[in-house]
Amino acid sequence: MDENKKRFLAEQANIFKALGHPSRLIMAEALTRGPLCVCDLHKLVGGDLSTVSRHLAVMKEAGVVDDEKRGTNVFYSLSLGCLDTFLRCTGDVVRARLLTRLKGVMPDRSGTA
Repeated sequence: MDENKKRFLAEQANIFKALGHPSRLIMAEALTRGPLCVCDLHKLVGGDLSTVSRHLAVMKEAGVVDDEKRGTNVFYSLSLGCLDTFLRCTGDVVRARLLTRLKGVMPDRSGTA
């Protein structure tokens, strides 16, 4: 594989790494509905405000989110327009896996076994 292709894939991997934490996925999913201020994202995720800010910095560095200062607040928005589709797709896969697992542990109540 040539070096350009390796760099390209490394950049894609950075996006996946930036989304590779549950708190970041919570924020990314919330941002699919529109821009939110740090205070709103903090309410969603909980924990320390500094931790939320670090998560947002990781996402910004990877090009997942953009920020905009409005008065005393900083608002974040998604810079990846395709992320909502990706989250829906992966969510569908996870739901299907969970349903399959549940069917495997739930007793058959149809009367036919």
